[in-house]
Amino acid sequence: MAYAHKRSLSHLLLVHEVAFLFLVAVTGLLTGLSAYLWQKTSAASVRINNSIYLSEQLRGELYRQLQEVSRARWSGDENALEVYYEYSRRIGRHFNQLRRSSLTREEDEVVQALQLAYRKIQIDIYRIFDNPTTTSRGERVEILDFRNAEAMFDEFEEKYLNLKALYTQQLQELEQTIELWTRYAPILIPVLFLLAVIIVAFTSRFIRNSFVRPMASIMAGATVISRGELDHRVPEQGVNEVAELAGSINRMAGELKTSRDALVEHERQAALGSLIPVVAHNIRNPLASIRAAAQVLDDVDDKAELKEGKQAIVDTIDRLGRWVNALVSYLHPLQPVLRDVSVVTLLDGALELLQARISEKELVVRGEYRDAPVTLKVDPDLMEQALYGLLANAVDASPDRAELLITVTEEQRFVTIGIRDYGSGLPFIPEPGNLEPGPSTKRFGTGLGIPIAFKICQSHGWNLGFEAEDNAGTLARITAPKHKPE
Repeated sequence: MAYAHKRSLSHLLLVHEVAFLFLVAVTGLLTGLSAYLWQKTSAASVRINNSIYLSEQLRGELYRQLQEVSRARWSGDENALEVYYEYSRRIGRHFNQLRRSSLTREEDEVVQALQLAYRKIQIDIYRIFDNPTTTSRGERVEILDFRNAEAMFDEFEEKYLNLKALYTQQLQELEQTIELWTRYAPILIPVLFLLAVIIVAFTSRFIRNSFVRPMASIMAGATVISRGELDHRVPEQGVNEVAELAGSINRMAGELKTSRDALVEHERQAALGSLIPVVAHNIRNPLASIRAAAQVLDDVDDKAELKEGKQAIVDTIDRLGRWVNALVSYLHPLQPVLRDVSVVTLLDGALELLQARISEKELVVRGEYRDAPVTLKVDPDLMEQALYGLLANAVDASPDRAELLITVTEEQRFVTIGIRDYGSGLPFIPEPGNLEPGPSTKRFGTGLGIPIAFKICQSHGWNLGFEAEDNAGTLARITAPKHKPE
């Protein structure tokens, strides 16, 4: 995405946070709106129904007031006035409750009109109690006549029906609101949910394209670069911070490639510098011997001496050939083919090749390893070659009828193979990669047995070291990590 380069990680996080807050707000709004509408409609329904109930109670109380007062007054009950006042108080409380529950001006005006009609009825009723001793029986009968009472209620009934019609209209409007919400809620909720899904999908895609995928590309590219493929380049995409990180990795890879090429060239020159004197030494000396032997042959008349001179030349040429073959083997890259092999098998195989030389010198081989069932991950051909070179050096360094000690020590994480001779001791301590020939009394040696052993051990991830004491022999120690057989 081209536009992603112009956005920072903080902008990406801001978009994500805004989208999340919007989802929370939409969810809260939907929930709050539903709760508000439910609470409002419920409260309005309760209020209207309660007002209808109060108005019906008020109307019933009025009818009962007229009947009870008329009956009591007709019978001459002295408590008739008290009964009248009791009903008046009840009706007054009903009117007060209706007034308090009124929420609109129209509703309040209708209640006031109903209350005014009631007051007119009160005036007519109170005439029964107004100076009753002067009221004739005929007037009393006329007032208490049911038909006259019904006439007094006409205006009250009209106002009552107006109030009831108002309440009925409010209930209908409330039902319409509920019906409208019920009708559109199944549409509104999925729409809001779909909007939330779209926002989540958009933000997820935005984050994935601007951050997740570029970071995955950086990690994959870093893995490729870490394997040594320094020409690989990571795509510089995503938000600014990620793109800058990719650019930094690319620049680092370029600088590492430049440094590696320079280091390889330096090491190549150094290796050639150290190899040339070794090659020159190991070729010049045999050639000098061959030249000297050839010059001597011109003046030799004795066939035995002539034969001996020719044999010396052949032996020198063979020795030079073995050294060249060993050097080529040393310089050739090693690719070990690892498999599970017993240490006993490796040592026995190397010793078997040296039995003739061991018997010739009447050496006593003390092998403290045959009871050690240790298995290592190793290339048996290469490691047998390394062990053969170390054992051959130990055999050559040992005096006749001496002892050769071979040990295998198993520790928690490592296995140590020790080869000790009791000769005069190495005059120098060998080091990995050093091809400089040391002092040697061996006639047929190449001088590369120890360097080859170093290289083979290093290719396996093992360590090879030497300990030498004057006139006390030499200990060659190989340390290998333990391996659990598959």
